[in-house]
Amino acid sequence: MKMKKNLLFLSALAVAAILTACSSDKKITNAEKLGFSAGKKVILLHCDDGGMCNEANIAIRNYFEKGDIQSAAVMVPCPYSGDLVEWAKTLDSPDIGVHLTLTSEWKDYRWGPVSDTSKVPGLIDPEGKMWHDVPDVIIHASAEEAETEVRAQINKVLAMGYAPSHIDTHMGTMYGSIDYIKVFLKIAQEYNIPANAIDLSDPAIAENFKQQGYPITPEVVELLNQYSLPRLDNFSSVPDGNSYENKRENFFKLLNSLNPGITEIIFHPSVETDNLKTITDSWQQRVWDAQLFSDPVVKSFFKDNDIIITTWKEIMKRHGK
Repeated sequence: MKMKKNLLFLSALAVAAILTACSSDKKITNAEKLGFSAGKKVILLHCDDGGMCNEANIAIRNYFEKGDIQSAAVMVPCPYSGDLVEWAKTLDSPDIGVHLTLTSEWKDYRWGPVSDTSKVPGLIDPEGKMWHDVPDVIIHASAEEAETEVRAQINKVLAMGYAPSHIDTHMGTMYGSIDYIKVFLKIAQEYNIPANAIDLSDPAIAENFKQQGYPITPEVVELLNQYSLPRLDNFSSVPDGNSYENKRENFFKLLNSLNPGITEIIFHPSVETDNLKTITDSWQQRVWDAQLFSDPVVKSFFKDNDIIITTWKEIMKRHGK
């Protein structure tokens, strides 16, 4: 009887050890795989919509020059993209990528494709610009047309003498269909330029994006599992607010809600002008975005909560590429 109890005890220990090992495996984040300490929240703060307008460029330059933010991406089809790329070339190893753009969302301030329009007719709406919304892009433009335009945008930046540090996707368009996702990940690996690829092996993360309308299927999860460049543990954006203080508080709530790992958090900084107000109704949120990360209260929050801020440059350096 005593031996039987010992065997049962040992069996229980073995099961517990297996469960612990499995639990530990689940807790290994992409941040840890890159050498960040276990349990740390690593945040990639990223300025989106660079080059969209001069107001965005000024805000991004201000952040970089102050050292408060060091990661951004440029919308190549937009009228001020060239200015931002030329400025990036003056910097020492800047973390500025290509914000792959297949939509033109504003009512009056709009743009068309970079590539030969005869090769991408599905990307063009009746006004001769890119479609306003992601569903219209997915419905009208084949994955081959999307690939043609994406390559043209990256190649235009390369031809200007600047090597982008990463690629991501304006309005999430490259995650709009499985075929688009395949193009997105293929191009990232071919150019060896990391995409904002999200690790969807955590069911809670996958379900969150599924609820947002993205086509999260087992095939998509496996595509991302097979992706050879670094992956994010999560992805989010700075929340809106009904005042600057409310926006800041909402941002702190977002940070508190995150699990350990690498989370990219995007925002859209722009300086306030009358012109910005004619472009977008979101101008006030964008102006607050341009203030948020120079705020001493925000900087103290990062420090007090032991939050690590990173860039795509650092991620790729840790990745060893």
